[in-house]
Amino acid sequence: MSEMLYLQTERNIKITSPVVTLGDVAQLSCSDGAVLARNQVRRVAHLPDDGYGRYVCSASTLVRLVTEAEEHVDVTHIGEPNFILTYEDPRQKNTWISWCKTILVGILTFIGTAFSIMTFHTDIGVRELFLDVYTRFLPQMTPGFSVLEISYSIGIGLGVVLYFNHFGRRKFTQDPTPLEVEMRVYEDDIDTTIIEQNDRSGKGKEAFHANPARDPAGHGRS
Repeated sequence: MSEMLYLQTERNIKITSPVVTLGDVAQLSCSDGAVLARNQVRRVAHLPDDGYGRYVCSASTLVRLVTEAEEHVDVTHIGEPNFILTYEDPRQKNTWISWCKTILVGILTFIGTAFSIMTFHTDIGVRELFLDVYTRFLPQMTPGFSVLEISYSIGIGLGVVLYFNHFGRRKFTQDPTPLEVEMRVYEDDIDTTIIEQNDRSGKGKEAFHANPARDPAGHGRS
């Protein structure tokens, strides 16, 4: 009686070793522990040691490799028919560089946001609006900052924090933040474009045996 091996692949899989096993690129499930353990360590590819980048792979190739080696195992694939194998260099992970990038992005974001808010206030005439409010509801003008300016400034800050759903590492709800949603959409668009470009070029379908199709950037996702 044949055993059933379930093989599930995700859209983008990250690895750090040139030797790629089936367990590295897919989640396996089987009622027979021996079959499961044997296929977890089954080698499916050997990438160049310095060939870091994205490789477009076909799930049908994985199914064929298993069925050729396992005569009494039926393979059922679940998930993406084509997926991306991102081969990264673990030595390139530098904490100081990551912190410097984070600080630089934070400074640029702060300056850009402040400039956008100021230009928006100039366009709509916030100063004139506040002056009109003063003349309508207050008996006399208040020199310097008043409760209106202070409360408005605090409201902008709180609104931004509540909109992005987190402050520092703390999140107010379990829902993903708008930035996380946009980043996920951006990553999905990149993966889809890479796979479609590979399909149009007609290369990389047998990525585990031929020269894998690489993205033009030649490096993995950071």
